[in-house]
Amino acid sequence: MNKYIVVNHPETWDLNLEHVNIVSAWEYLTNSDFSKLKQTRVFNLCKDYSYQSQGYYVSLLAEARGHLAIPNVKNLVDLREPKLVKIVSDEFDELIQKSLKSIKSQEFTLSIYFGQNVAQKYRELSAVFHRHFQIPFLRVKFNYTHKWNIKSIKAISEAEIPEEHRESMYVFANQFFGKKRYDRPKANASQYDLAILVNPNDPAPPSNQKAIKKFTETAEKMGFSVEILSPKELSRLSAFDALFIRQSTEVHNEAYAFSRKAQQEGLAIIDYPDAILKCCNKVFMAEALQNAGILTPKTLIVHKHNKDLILEEINLPVVLKSPDSTFSFGVKKAETKEEYSNLVSTMLKKSELVIAQQFSPSAYDWRIGVLDQKVFYACRYYMAKGHWQIYNWEADEKEDQDGNADCLPIEKVPKKIISLALKSAKIMGAGLFGIDIKEVNGKAMVIEINDNPNIDFGVEDAYYGDKIYTEVITALKNRLEK
Repeated sequence: MNKYIVVNHPETWDLNLEHVNIVSAWEYLTNSDFSKLKQTRVFNLCKDYSYQSQGYYVSLLAEARGHLAIPNVKNLVDLREPKLVKIVSDEFDELIQKSLKSIKSQEFTLSIYFGQNVAQKYRELSAVFHRHFQIPFLRVKFNYTHKWNIKSIKAISEAEIPEEHRESMYVFANQFFGKKRYDRPKANASQYDLAILVNPNDPAPPSNQKAIKKFTETAEKMGFSVEILSPKELSRLSAFDALFIRQSTEVHNEAYAFSRKAQQEGLAIIDYPDAILKCCNKVFMAEALQNAGILTPKTLIVHKHNKDLILEEINLPVVLKSPDSTFSFGVKKAETKEEYSNLVSTMLKKSELVIAQQFSPSAYDWRIGVLDQKVFYACRYYMAKGHWQIYNWEADEKEDQDGNADCLPIEKVPKKIISLALKSAKIMGAGLFGIDIKEVNGKAMVIEINDNPNIDFGVEDAYYGDKIYTEVITALKNRLEK
């Protein structure tokens, strides 16, 4: 197993570890040699894990490359989600009270380095937080009001470690990096009420109201009690056995918090938080598809050091995608060098990395629905009227905002399309995915993989009807029975 410690400034790290290499974040992100490595574990010790920072992308691309990342992207997002931190506080409450009972002050700070604290009496508490969040350097602040409560949980950089703790930190580091196995938090198991998450204010809901009604009726016939939950009802999720997400998914919206809490509590889920994290970031997708040898339009990851060289590799017009763009939001086309320069400069102010992709015009895109590695519907989505995308949110008339669609029997879809869809979905594992594929000059190319794909009454169910809804509810039932 190859082991790499990824940091912002390797020259400041005084570690002499056998079989462990220390590299910079930029080298790991931009050197294509790393994408070819197999059997690799990446320890991400970057100073900043905030969304779309270098540290965030180190973990994201590690997962896209099939490397084992500590922390992984899910851990990073958990740390910034107050609702999930509250869940952790409740879960660890007994241990927190026991560990801190002898402290006389009203506040206490626990510094955790690779799962350990300099004081042995906090060893168990430190290990629990580390197992849950998998963050190398963690600072947990507590305050006392009738009992000890978590005030904040924060990842810290190596520069924030007090000088008097450094010697211990290096000892802990040597112990940690010498291990062959690394603990992961375990999910619990549970058991037949179904929550369907729907946001009534969703600008682009993945299912229309008639489809939600169909899902509800189908689930009730199959022995589920069904309730529609709004994004504000996260606290109620524990009362259910299964969760089906039917609102738009983003890393920072309620859908992820629902999915992550459902996973922590052992609910059956469609879809998993891993799927949301991976599919919602085009940088991960570009790297993962390339690493799997799946044909796509020519795609490059753009950053501040190579942005002026992109047009030497990709001809105009070029499509620029924000990493977390969905439903064509955050996807722009540059026709000229000036337009490209303005767009990419604006996008890089929001994210360290952006996707540039060769424009590949076509009359329609295939959308292949894959559920737990099995194709269960196939559609053709046509471009919006007078537009180069399926969605045109700037259209004057509402009916011109999206193009037409038709639904086909799976056996009528070219075999190369089905084969490519299944190969692409395999990257993401079990779950519900919509694979977008273009045919250009006789070649099938994947445009993207969507978690939480559309299932609308009258569109995706147009050929197979009620069978579409039955397949999804059966998948949830199978998860429960396992």
